[in-house]
Amino acid sequence: MIHLRPRAWFLIGFISCFLMLAVAAYFQFVEGLEPCPLCISQRIVLALVGIVFLVAAIHNPGPAGTKVYSILGVIVALGGAAISARHVWLQNLPPEQVPDCGPGLSYIFENFPLTETLRLMLNGTGECAEVLWTFMDISIPGWTLVAFVGLACLSLLQLWNDSDEQHHL
Repeated sequence: MIHLRPRAWFLIGFISCFLMLAVAAYFQFVEGLEPCPLCISQRIVLALVGIVFLVAAIHNPGPAGTKVYSILGVIVALGGAAISARHVWLQNLPPEQVPDCGPGLSYIFENFPLTETLRLMLNGTGECAEVLWTFMDISIPGWTLVAFVGLACLSLLQLWNDSDEQHHL
Protein backbone atom coordinates (compact mmCIF):
# COMPACT_ATOMS: atom_id res chain seq x y z
CA MET A 1 0.00 0.00 0.00
CA ILE A 2 1.17 3.51 -0.74
CA HIS A 3 2.08 5.16 2.53
CA LEU A 4 1.50 8.90 2.49
CA ARG A 5 0.86 11.29 5.32
CA PRO A 6 -2.78 12.28 5.92
CA ARG A 7 -2.03 15.76 4.56
CA ALA A 8 -1.12 14.28 1.16
CA TRP A 9 -4.21 12.04 1.10
CA PHE A 10 -6.47 14.98 1.99
CA LEU A 11 -4.84 16.99 -0.80
CA ILE A 12 -5.47 14.12 -3.24
CA GLY A 13 -9.11 14.10 -2.10
CA PHE A 14 -9.41 17.84 -2.67
CA ILE A 15 -7.86 17.58 -6.15
CA SER A 16 -10.27 14.75 -6.96
CA CYS A 17 -13.26 16.89 -5.93
CA PHE A 18 -11.94 19.82 -7.94
CA LEU A 19 -11.50 17.66 -11.05
CA MET A 20 -15.00 16.20 -10.70
CA LEU A 21 -16.48 19.70 -10.47
CA ALA A 22 -14.44 20.68 -13.54
CA VAL A 23 -15.91 17.70 -15.45
CA ALA A 24 -19.41 18.77 -14.34
CA ALA A 25 -18.72 22.28 -15.64
CA TYR A 26 -17.47 20.80 -18.93
CA PHE A 27 -20.65 18.75 -19.33
CA GLN A 28 -22.78 21.82 -18.60
CA PHE A 29 -20.97 24.58 -20.49
CA VAL A 30 -19.30 22.69 -23.36
CA GLU A 31 -21.59 19.70 -23.94
CA GLY A 32 -24.78 21.63 -23.07
CA LEU A 33 -26.10 19.15 -20.47
CA GLU A 34 -28.27 21.22 -18.14
CA PRO A 35 -28.06 20.07 -14.51
CA CYS A 36 -31.24 19.07 -12.71
CA PRO A 37 -31.92 19.91 -9.04
CA LEU A 38 -30.28 16.69 -7.82
CA CYS A 39 -27.21 17.37 -9.98
CA ILE A 40 -26.86 20.80 -8.39
CA SER A 41 -27.28 19.26 -4.93
CA GLN A 42 -24.54 16.73 -5.68
CA ARG A 43 -22.23 19.49 -6.89
CA ILE A 44 -22.79 21.46 -3.69
CA VAL A 45 -22.00 18.43 -1.53
CA LEU A 46 -18.96 17.60 -3.68
CA ALA A 47 -17.70 21.16 -3.11
CA LEU A 48 -18.28 20.73 0.65
CA VAL A 49 -16.26 17.49 0.68
CA GLY A 50 -13.53 19.28 -1.25
CA ILE A 51 -13.53 22.14 1.27
CA VAL A 52 -13.19 19.67 4.18
CA PHE A 53 -10.24 18.02 2.43
CA LEU A 54 -8.61 21.33 1.53
CA VAL A 55 -8.90 22.70 5.06
CA ALA A 56 -7.51 19.42 6.43
CA ALA A 57 -4.57 19.54 4.01
CA ILE A 58 -3.79 23.18 4.84
CA HIS A 59 -4.23 22.67 8.58
CA ASN A 60 -2.10 19.49 8.60
CA PRO A 61 -3.50 18.44 11.99
CA GLY A 62 -2.16 15.94 14.46
CA PRO A 63 -3.88 12.62 15.16
CA ALA A 64 -6.91 14.12 16.94
CA GLY A 65 -7.52 16.68 14.18
CA THR A 66 -7.04 14.08 11.47
CA LYS A 67 -9.73 12.00 13.16
CA VAL A 68 -12.12 14.97 13.20
CA TYR A 69 -11.51 15.83 9.54
CA SER A 70 -11.78 12.17 8.56
CA ILE A 71 -15.13 11.71 10.29
CA LEU A 72 -16.43 15.00 8.88
CA GLY A 73 -15.30 13.97 5.39
CA VAL A 74 -17.03 10.60 5.72
CA ILE A 75 -20.29 12.18 6.91
CA VAL A 76 -20.41 14.77 4.12
CA ALA A 77 -19.39 12.25 1.43
CA LEU A 78 -22.02 9.76 2.59
CA GLY A 79 -24.61 12.56 2.44
CA GLY A 80 -23.60 13.09 -1.19
CA ALA A 81 -23.78 9.34 -1.78
CA ALA A 82 -27.35 9.35 -0.45
CA ILE A 83 -28.33 12.12 -2.88
CA SER A 84 -26.64 10.28 -5.75
CA ALA A 85 -28.36 7.03 -4.79
CA ARG A 86 -31.73 8.78 -4.89
CA HIS A 87 -30.86 10.18 -8.31
CA VAL A 88 -29.91 6.71 -9.62
CA TRP A 89 -33.15 5.33 -8.14
CA LEU A 90 -35.20 8.01 -9.94
CA GLN A 91 -33.42 7.20 -13.20
CA ASN A 92 -34.38 3.56 -12.86
CA LEU A 93 -38.08 4.06 -12.08
CA PRO A 94 -40.62 2.85 -14.62
CA PRO A 95 -41.84 5.84 -16.70
CA GLU A 96 -45.29 5.83 -15.07
CA GLN A 97 -43.73 6.24 -11.60
CA VAL A 98 -41.42 9.15 -12.47
CA PRO A 99 -42.48 12.34 -10.62
CA ASP A 100 -43.74 15.28 -12.64
CA CYS A 101 -41.21 17.77 -13.91
CA GLY A 102 -41.09 20.91 -11.83
CA PRO A 103 -40.33 24.50 -12.77
CA GLY A 104 -36.79 25.42 -13.81
CA LEU A 105 -34.12 26.03 -11.19
CA SER A 106 -33.93 29.77 -11.78
CA TYR A 107 -37.71 30.03 -11.26
CA ILE A 108 -37.47 27.90 -8.10
CA PHE A 109 -34.69 30.07 -6.62
CA GLU A 110 -36.54 33.29 -7.39
CA ASN A 111 -40.08 32.31 -6.36
CA PHE A 112 -40.03 29.55 -3.76
CA PRO A 113 -39.24 29.81 -0.05
CA LEU A 114 -35.91 28.34 1.02
CA THR A 115 -37.44 25.24 2.62
CA GLU A 116 -39.38 24.37 -0.55
CA THR A 117 -36.31 25.04 -2.70
CA LEU A 118 -34.23 22.67 -0.56
CA ARG A 119 -36.97 20.03 -0.65
CA LEU A 120 -37.14 20.17 -4.45
CA MET A 121 -33.34 20.10 -4.75
CA LEU A 122 -33.03 17.03 -2.53
CA ASN A 123 -36.09 15.08 -3.71
CA GLY A 124 -35.63 15.70 -7.40
CA THR A 125 -38.18 16.19 -10.14
CA GLY A 126 -39.12 14.37 -13.33
CA GLU A 127 -36.21 15.93 -15.18
CA CYS A 128 -33.87 14.15 -12.73
CA ALA A 129 -35.03 10.81 -14.19
CA GLU A 130 -33.57 11.63 -17.61
CA VAL A 131 -30.32 9.87 -18.47
CA LEU A 132 -28.36 12.29 -20.63
CA TRP A 133 -24.96 10.55 -20.72
CA THR A 134 -23.51 7.15 -19.82
CA PHE A 135 -20.12 5.51 -19.71
CA MET A 136 -20.02 1.71 -19.47
CA ASP A 137 -23.84 1.83 -19.07
CA ILE A 138 -23.53 3.90 -15.89
CA SER A 139 -25.07 7.38 -15.79
CA ILE A 140 -23.46 10.51 -14.38
CA PRO A 141 -25.29 10.09 -11.03
CA GLY A 142 -24.09 6.48 -10.92
CA TRP A 143 -20.47 7.57 -11.37
CA THR A 144 -21.03 10.33 -8.82
CA LEU A 145 -22.28 7.72 -6.34
CA VAL A 146 -19.10 5.70 -6.94
CA ALA A 147 -17.03 8.86 -6.44
CA PHE A 148 -18.76 9.76 -3.16
CA VAL A 149 -18.25 6.24 -1.80
CA GLY A 150 -14.59 6.44 -2.85
CA LEU A 151 -14.17 9.83 -1.16
CA ALA A 152 -15.80 8.47 2.01
CA CYS A 153 -13.39 5.52 1.96
CA LEU A 154 -10.41 7.80 1.37
CA SER A 155 -11.47 9.90 4.32
CA LEU A 156 -12.15 6.89 6.53
CA LEU A 157 -8.78 5.36 5.69
CA GLN A 158 -7.09 8.40 7.23
CA LEU A 159 -8.07 7.07 10.65
CA TRP A 160 -5.94 3.98 10.09
CA ASN A 161 -3.27 5.75 8.07
CA ASP A 162 -2.69 8.25 10.88
CA SER A 163 -2.65 5.56 13.60
CA ASP A 164 -0.20 3.48 11.52
CA GLU A 165 2.01 6.53 11.19
CA GLN A 166 2.06 6.96 14.97
CA HIS A 167 3.21 3.36 15.43
CA HIS A 168 6.03 3.83 12.91
CA LEU A 169 7.46 6.97 14.50
